[in-house]
Amino acid sequence: MCLGLVPAIGYWYWRKVWFFRNPRRVAPAGESILSPADGTVVYVQQVPPHQPVITIKQGVAASINDIVRADLAHPKVLVGVFMSPFSVHYNRAPLSGAVQFIRHYPANTKNRHMGAMHLRTLLGRTPRYAESLHIVQNERTVTRIDGHFKGQAMTCYVVQIAGKSVNGIDSYVQVGDRLGKGDIFGMIRIGSQVDLVVPWLEGMRIRVKPGDKVRAGETVLIE
Repeated sequence: MCLGLVPAIGYWYWRKVWFFRNPRRVAPAGESILSPADGTVVYVQQVPPHQPVITIKQGVAASINDIVRADLAHPKVLVGVFMSPFSVHYNRAPLSGAVQFIRHYPANTKNRHMGAMHLRTLLGRTPRYAESLHIVQNERTVTRIDGHFKGQAMTCYVVQIAGKSVNGIDSYVQVGDRLGKGDIFGMIRIGSQVDLVVPWLEGMRIRVKPGDKVRAGETVLIE
């Protein structure tokens, strides 16, 4: 009887306490674009908006427009971060700026499990996004933040993608709010994925690659 309580108490503690931990983060000095999420980088691409970014499986590809659910012009940089159920799930602003919109999109037909990405990430198998239909099909919230990067206007999209068992995508900000780099703006409960989309500017340097571990509000993705 007592032994049976141990896993139950462990699950309760993880689900109700440890999952909502919010460790202090300090944004690095200097001009950079930070990771919006904790987790593992599953893809990094520089690509035109209508060109397929990744081939998920035979006959199924995804473009940046599929991910953001908008018709974006000009070349972009896309970074995808997979958050396991054990990651810190608070999401942070990649750069300082004003919230221009927050748009929620329901799933296309239904939310898909992220099990394939989770397993491939654990095993280090590439590409980590193979068989991961959630990238284009699942419920998501897209937050647009307008700021500046190295003296130029910068429009940043953060895409919070829900998993099948996710209990909600939370936004803690409203349109017009100003965020400092590294400020918390929302979270996704349980397993999930967060993608960052920014315009490609001459002279940018991408500092991460697939397989890298990143921390929201601290890890530099682009400088």
